[in-house]
Amino acid sequence: MEWVYTDGGRKAAGFKGEARDCVCRAVAIITGLPYKEVYNTINKLAKEEKLKPGERKSSARTGISRSLTRTVMAYYGFEWVPVMKIGSGCTMHLRREELPKGRIIANCSGHVVACIDGVVYDTFNSTRGGTRCVYGYWYKRY
Repeated sequence: MEWVYTDGGRKAAGFKGEARDCVCRAVAIITGLPYKEVYNTINKLAKEEKLKPGERKSSARTGISRSLTRTVMAYYGFEWVPVMKIGSGCTMHLRREELPKGRIIANCSGHVVACIDGVVYDTFNSTRGGTRCVYGYWYKRY
């Protein structure tokens, strides 16, 4: 599996240090929007988030909830394609030959990642050697 290192423009936007910003990074990479613009939008949407008991507040820097991830993806016009159902087992992995062509954001266990024509764009090789399961993906119609 091919992997390309990118922070999605985080460092160029003036941010420092480590972050759990995979949603922000993936949206910036796939849409081509400035990282800081996506970051600010996510934090704005997080302020409107309704928390369930025990949930922590979402943040573009420290990570966002599943429900806010869906809100962010809808905000940017992404459509969801599930590729796994309960009991079906893994039907798609982070592998070039299994991923659809085009620009997608793959949803994996605890992580989302930008993929362009089967190539992973991330701050680390999140493919687990091509064994990482994809639960579904978001794409935009252009």
